[in-house]
Amino acid sequence: MMVRGKMSKHPIQPQKEDLLEELEGQLAIDVYQTDDAVVLKAPIAGVKPEDLEISITDEVINIKGTRKHIEEVDRTNYHAQECYWGTFSRSFSLPVAVISEKAEASLKNGILMIRIPKLEKARTKMIEIKMED
Repeated sequence: MMVRGKMSKHPIQPQKEDLLEELEGQLAIDVYQTDDAVVLKAPIAGVKPEDLEISITDEVINIKGTRKHIEEVDRTNYHAQECYWGTFSRSFSLPVAVISEKAEASLKNGILMIRIPKLEKARTKMIEIKMED
């Protein structure tokens, strides 16, 4: 088997490029909470809303999608290829109980933003500490 112009010592192993095509990318995310919601942000430039699938339970959010190549370029013509193309996914365990039915998602300037309201009982309440004599 030829690998980048050299004979491979392990002819039964697939080429690195073949392995990369079979792998699924992991979506990078930022997750934070406000007083009343859990917010997730993810950079997904080049992905259309119809190429995304988002599912939320009361405990976990799952995001799946595909970033498609706009043009086909022969791999031998690349000098660097750092952008991920193909299918990607991400699952994240939510830090607090949420109301999944009221979640909202938007896509602006290549950033996916998902806002999931917290369950009332899960909201954090700050209490004042009184000093006793």
